[in-house]
Order: sequence, then C-alpha cells, then structure tokens
Amino acid sequence: MKSAPWKILWVKAGALHPPDTGGKIRTLSMLRELNRWNEITYLGLRSAEAELHPDEESDAYAREKVWITTSEPARKSPRFFFQIALNLLSKQPFALSKHFSPALRSRLVELDASGRFDLIVCDFLAPALHFEGHAWRTPTVLFQHNMESQIWKRMAANHKHWIGRAFLGLQFRRMWRAEQRLSGLFDGIITVSREDSRFAVDEYGLKRVLGDVPPGVDTEFFKPGLGENPSPLLAFLGSMDWLPNIEGVRWFVDHVYPEVKRRAPAARLRIIGRRPGPEIHALARSDASIEVTGTVEDVRPWLRDAAAMIVPLLSGGGTRIKILEAMAAGTPVLSTAVGAEGLPFTDGSHLLLA
Repeated sequence: MKSAPWKILWVKAGALHPPDTGGKIRTLSMLRELNRWNEITYLGLRSAEAELHPDEESDAYAREKVWITTSEPARKSPRFFFQIALNLLSKQPFALSKHFSPALRSRLVELDASGRFDLIVCDFLAPALHFEGHAWRTPTVLFQHNMESQIWKRMAANHKHWIGRAFLGLQFRRMWRAEQRLSGLFDGIITVSREDSRFAVDEYGLKRVLGDVPPGVDTEFFKPGLGENPSPLLAFLGSMDWLPNIEGVRWFVDHVYPEVKRRAPAARLRIIGRRPGPEIHALARSDASIEVTGTVEDVRPWLRDAAAMIVPLLSGGGTRIKILEAMAAGTPVLSTAVGAEGLPFTDGSHLLLA
C-alpha cells in the first residue's frame, strides 16, 4: 500500500468556481482536503465563452490545473437544439456526448502515459467517455455523485407531454446502457450513498464498487443565526438550470403552493439559485408572492430568513447538500421522499417528508 502523498489526476467536465451547484461544492470540499496531504492535478474543461472565475486559479484545491477549452452552446439556443437534433442519430446520451472533447481525451492519455500519477479520478459520469478504448497505465476510479440513468427515468415518467416523455425515455435507455458500460471500465467505483452503491451492484452487476463517501457541510460556516423575515417564507435552493430542479419547482407552484396560500394567505416563495430560465421567471411574473433571486453570493442569510426550505424533487439522484446546509443553518426542511433520498434522516424527527 502506497503511503501519502499520492499523486492524483482529477478529471472533471467544468470548473469549480463559483461553487453554485451541489456537485461543485462536494468536489471542491473534497479536493481542498485531499490536496493538503496529496498532490492533485486538476484536468478540466472550461468554456470558451466565459472567463474563469477569479477564485479558480487562487483556490488551493490543486497543485496544478490543466484547462482544455471547449465551446458549449447556451441552453435553448438554436445551436443547443441543433446539437440535440444531431444527438438523435447517435447512440450516446446527450448529457454525456455534449461534454466529449478530443483535446481533453488526448491530454488525458498523454498524462497517463507520463507515469506521473498513482491514481486517476473521473469525477461524475460526464467525462467518462474519455476513458473508453485505452489501456490505462494508471489505476482509475469513477466517483459517481448520482446514478444518472435514474434521473432520466424519473423525468421521463413525470413529463406531462408525450413528446417530452418519448425524448426523455430515449435518453434514459441510452444513459442506462452507457452508465453500465462506462462504469465497468474503471478499476473502482465510489458513490455518495449506500443506496447508490447497492444500485450499482444489483442493477449494473458491477464487481468493483468500493463504497460510498457521503456529503457533509461546514457546520461552523452554516451555524444558525437570526433571520429577518417574520412572514411565512418558503425557500427553494438549487441550480435553476438543472432539469430536476426546474421540474420540482414548477410542480410545487402548480400543485402545492395554491393550497399553502389558501391556508396561509401571507405565504411567500423565494426561488434561490443560478441561471433561472424564462419558465422560472414566468412564475414570479404570474404571482407577486413568488420571488426569483438568481445567483446569490452567500446562501446563509437567505436560508435563515426562511420559515422552511422546500425540496419538492420528483427526479434526481445522489444526495442533497442543500438539505444539510439548511439543517446546519437551523432552517426546517420539507421534502419529497425523492428529494431526501440517500440521507439517513427520519421523517417527523429530522425533517418532514410528503
């Protein structure tokens, strides 16, 4: 067994700043700790359309950062829909093919051949296509934040239009095959929950599932404080460019929020998270009691102001860092069963499930 420090090549489809998604927060927290005792080289894709965040280079989450530039179309742009149309002719799920970069593949093979590293970590399934078709010199591990196929399966089942169900169903079937195939390429698989580890073994038949690394939060950073909102304010926290979050918020506003307001007419809803699209802004325009904030620099005061945080997810996978953040900040949590999946909490004791 090799003693520390290990030299680890960490591969991810994107930068880590700003840390405005659960996946970024989880990865950033782990790398900051790992890099204290090991030597991390971060190999990541960066958007050609946007500058790196000022904190990206200064943050000591890696000793070395290697960036491969890629061009990704804005969501719902003409180029975005053109890529989706082309994907209909492919066997790969769109969520994976859109992240594939020949330049990243070449650099990854080159770094493996150098013999510099003790371990290569593929962070999320998104970069996994780059690991196909090569005899790796270095041991490889896939860190699965979600069982991706299950997200698509649930979204397909929940979509209200047949065209959407058909497209999402196609993506689910492709993702299932791709996730099973790609996961088998690695020397080991790590998940974020026991449920996901069991799924990988039972459903995909994987033999090298190493266990799970559950999420955590800095309880000193998120310690409870006094909020400033005496009214019954509900908060949703999450990336508003992620389909399960969009689906969950729209479902809540359509099916649950009217009943909340009937019983508590002064109730308000605040939707907090990056990149809200037109469909989310439309919710606020149609109801003055709904507020859409977009990106916020610090989520703590927004959590503390809320009477409760809602997690109305119908799809998704992995575990929800947002629930841990809310609990640490002293904010009660109301969630669907899917929203709290993978966390060791008891309904009626730690949170409320419905």
